[in-house]
Order: sequence, then structure tokens, then C-alpha cells
Amino acid sequence: MTRYIIKRLLWTIPVMLGVLIVVYTITYLTPGDPVKTILGTGYTPEKYAAKARELGLDKGYFGQLGSYIWNLVTHLSMGKSFMSSIPVTQELAHRIPVTFKIALMSIFVIVITGLPLGILSATRQYSLLDTSLTSFALIMCAIPAFVLALLALVLFGVKLKWLPISGLSTWKSWILPVATNSLGGTAVIMRMTRTTMLEVIRQDYIRTARAKGLKEGAIVRKHALKNCMIPVTTVAGSFLAFLMSGAIIVETIFSIPGLGMYLMTGITQRDYPVINGTVILIAFIICAMNLIIDVIYAFIDPRIKTQYVSPKKRIRAVAKLTEDKAEVA
Repeated sequence: MTRYIIKRLLWTIPVMLGVLIVVYTITYLTPGDPVKTILGTGYTPEKYAAKARELGLDKGYFGQLGSYIWNLVTHLSMGKSFMSSIPVTQELAHRIPVTFKIALMSIFVIVITGLPLGILSATRQYSLLDTSLTSFALIMCAIPAFVLALLALVLFGVKLKWLPISGLSTWKSWILPVATNSLGGTAVIMRMTRTTMLEVIRQDYIRTARAKGLKEGAIVRKHALKNCMIPVTTVAGSFLAFLMSGAIIVETIFSIPGLGMYLMTGITQRDYPVINGTVILIAFIICAMNLIIDVIYAFIDPRIKTQYVSPKKRIRAVAKLTEDKAEVA
């Protein structure tokens, strides 16, 4: 297991480098001039040249890319924002706890609602409850996140005035962002759980458990649920990676100072260090979440854990098992 984790971490390096080069190339080739945006109108060529030199934009593509990679590797520096002159790493460190809290609360709501509803829908297949839950899931999957966020803002914030519509000043301010973040994920987890559970409960060992007289609740909890957790864990982990990377639309609509709003601000202002730094952090979070999901698989299913064992250990284990059988015989 340790060897596998180290190998995956080493593979993260070329992935991050590839993401960095692609994003930096896109921002470099994007139409627009940050220097002109900062200086406005009426600037002189001398002022333009001085500002470009200050921002490090006086070099060519390879010079800028090489300097960025060198500063990132040697000093862990992502540069300073063109607009605010604040180091990008400082802003990211300040904003990531906000996104982290929203992501954790959202994934908690997704799991504790989507998983039971999916199980309930599968065990009551073709009933009125199953039809209602499936229809709700389809509707929630079809509604885009920005439409759902705007509808929730208008209804609960503007019309009813029950909840704040921007910022995170009170505990009520977390309800709308977390709810709009969670509804789509809840629908997906519920559908995935229902589909997987329907496949599992038709297996032979489930029929054997029923034939032994076990209660339906015990069969679902002890036998069926564990075997349907692999795909559900994959989907939940993907949602957590997306939420951790910053739900851009939700954070922008509700004016939440997280990674998503920071990235959107950088895009609209052509603030290249902000865009590059945020995307690199998002890529690292996604790589880390994929690694965590793979490790969780090993604890859920012992058959997957055996794949992480080195071939030599596997051969020794098989040889020992063969010897034990021979002694018993």
C-alpha cells in the first residue's frame, strides 16, 4: 500500500506540470493586455514598458513560463495578483478554508440524504415512493446549478427573506450555498445507490441470506450495502473534488470569498497569476482526492487491497497457503 501511494504521488508531478503548461499557454494566448487594463487610457510607452517589466510580462513565452516554474519549485511562489499586488499563495491560503467548509458540509448532506433515499427507493422498487424519489432525482439532475442557485436566492432570500443572499456573516448564510451545492449531488448519489443496490439484492448470496431467515434490514446493512459502496464512493469522491476545487457559480452568485469566486474574478480581470495559481491548486486537489478514493477502496473491498500487494508477497502468501493445506491433508 505504501509503495502504491508513493508511486501515485510521483505520478502527480508530471500531471501537475502538464496542467501548469497548458493553463499558462492558454492565458498567454488569450486576447487582451493586462498592462493596458491596469494603466487605463492615456499612458505613455515608458509607463507601459515599466509596468510590463514590473509584472514580468516583458519576456517572451518561454522566459515567462521558465520564471514561473522556477519560482514555484524553489520558493513555492505563484506570483502576485496584477490588480491587488497581493501574493496568490496568501489569497489561496485565506480562501481555501471557506471552500473547504462548504465542500465538507455539502458532501455530508449529499451522503446522509442520497444514500438512504437510494436504498429506500431500491427496496421499494416500482412503488409510489420509488417513482416520486426517481422523478425528484431526474428533475434535480436536469436543473443547472446556476438556475437552482438563482431560484433559491430569489425565493428564500428576496421574496420570503428567510435567509441572507450574500456573504457568510451568520450561520444562516451557509444554508443556501450548501443546499444548492448539495441537491444535484444528492440526486446523483441517490440514483447511483438505487441502481447499484438493485443489482446487489438480486445476487445469489442475498437470496441465501433471505432463505436463512435474516431480516431485510440486516441483509441490506450487513451484506448489500457494503458491496454497492464502490461506485457510490467514486461518485461521492468526484463530487468532493469538484466542491473542494470551488463551486464557481455558487460562490459567485452568493458572493462567497472562496476559490471559485477568486478564480472567476481572475478570469474577468485577466489576472493571469490568479488564474494559474488557482487552477494548479484545483488540479492538486483533484489528484489528491483520486488517491484518497483509491485507498478507501482497499478498506471497503479486500479484493482490491490484494492488488496493491507486490508480486513477491503474493507468491509467498500463495505458497504458505498451499503448505498449510498440505499439512492439514
